[in-house]
Amino acid sequence: MGATIINDADYAAHMDNIHHNPVKHGWATAVKVWPYSSFHRLVKMDVYLLNWVGLNLASFEVGEPDN
Repeated sequence: MGATIINDADYAAHMDNIHHNPVKHGWATAVKVWPYSSFHRLVKMDVYLLNWVGLNLASFEVGEPDN
């Protein structure tokens, strides 16, 4: 079961998490060196900076809100 995206900030947090996963799991030393990522396309579209380093885990909240 996947998480429901609830707003733009939640979408951005999910995308950050996806792009940071190769670094988190030790498959890459930096997001920009993982060649299989949509990160590179988004850098070209000026969504991310090439030197983006990852997540601000203190503010990382994704998924459906608690009700």
